[in-house]
Amino acid sequence: MKDIFRKQRMWRAAGELKDSYDAVVIGGGSHGLATAYYLGKHHGMSNVCVLEKSYIGSGASGRNTTIIRSNYRTPEGARFYRRSVELYERLSQELDFNLMFSQIGHLTLAHSDRAMITMAERAEVNQLLGIDSRLIYTDDVKEICPEIDASGDVTWPILGALYHGPGGIIRHDAVVWAYARAADRQGAEIHQNTEVTGIDVTNGRVSGVQTNRGSIACDTVVNCTAGWSTTIADMVQVDLPIWTSILQAFVTEPVKPFLDVVIVSSQMHVYLSQTDRGEFLIGAEVEPYSTYSNRGTLPFLESSARHVLELFPQLSSCKILRQWTGICDMSPDYSPIMGVTEVDGFLVDCGWGTYGFKAAPIVGVTLAELVATGKTPDIIEPFKLERFYADRPVSELAAAAVSH
Repeated sequence: MKDIFRKQRMWRAAGELKDSYDAVVIGGGSHGLATAYYLGKHHGMSNVCVLEKSYIGSGASGRNTTIIRSNYRTPEGARFYRRSVELYERLSQELDFNLMFSQIGHLTLAHSDRAMITMAERAEVNQLLGIDSRLIYTDDVKEICPEIDASGDVTWPILGALYHGPGGIIRHDAVVWAYARAADRQGAEIHQNTEVTGIDVTNGRVSGVQTNRGSIACDTVVNCTAGWSTTIADMVQVDLPIWTSILQAFVTEPVKPFLDVVIVSSQMHVYLSQTDRGEFLIGAEVEPYSTYSNRGTLPFLESSARHVLELFPQLSSCKILRQWTGICDMSPDYSPIMGVTEVDGFLVDCGWGTYGFKAAPIVGVTLAELVATGKTPDIIEPFKLERFYADRPVSELAAAAVSH
């Protein structure tokens, strides 16, 4: 009977920590698990462990709003996320797991002339990189989403939108489970309830990791801890230009499906989609203060509900089912920080703000390549930590006007 139950486990039950590993990945979310998986698949590295202080997917990966897109403003960002979407498109088949990726389209609404100009600029950048993204006008918005209030008798009339056909939504917990199972099958060990308490550095290079379950010898550590990235980096005295805040979201009670596109308003700072269960998933911008609190706030609910009802007044009778918060690590230029640091063997994957989940596959591929080869892949070269010291920011504020 025990053998039957063992075969039904998603991944192996963790045993004792080994004395040493070739690489230690801190953080059991989609980024950390993807990195462990691709280390095994692409580079044959199986002596790898993933350390998670809580349970797998307990952080940002389990608290996001499931949107996948690549219509970013900078060439560096758009190119990076385009590759991630391409990987997501075949990820269910690769991992043999139904991730429920629905490419239903993505509309970023514009309510002013300035917003229309910004959308046109983003569309041009996207098209030059081969990304399906174009500027459309009010009548087109109404045709794509007949249920939306596109009249002029509202506070924020819709002048047009950036339409991104490949954008969509995916089942976030399924992504985490699939990568965890796949990493396990490649030989990586997954250790939950294992908190990192210190990192050993000898002669400027990582030499080990201290945990609440014992010590590990290793020469490579990958920091994939999102909002806690600065806490881990402080252990090796690496300063990260990160501030931490919360992102809130809520869902309504299930209703009959009628919204088959992701709606974003960059000026009202609200976005919504309808889940496969019929719930409306609604989110907004990160809170304008630094905090690690995971408590939701009433002002968020009030503001988000008001703006959603301007777009979809027919939802006025829907009841709110549940609300949650996630911890976000914000960088000065709203782009991620990836790659090497001044401490040899200590690699960072942070600064994702509110859009790290959509990058999970390409993060895993590139970080695994960096760990295995010691060379930074060209696609993540612009996101190195040193850009802040060399005055080479990659500003994505225009594409991150609303957190999703």
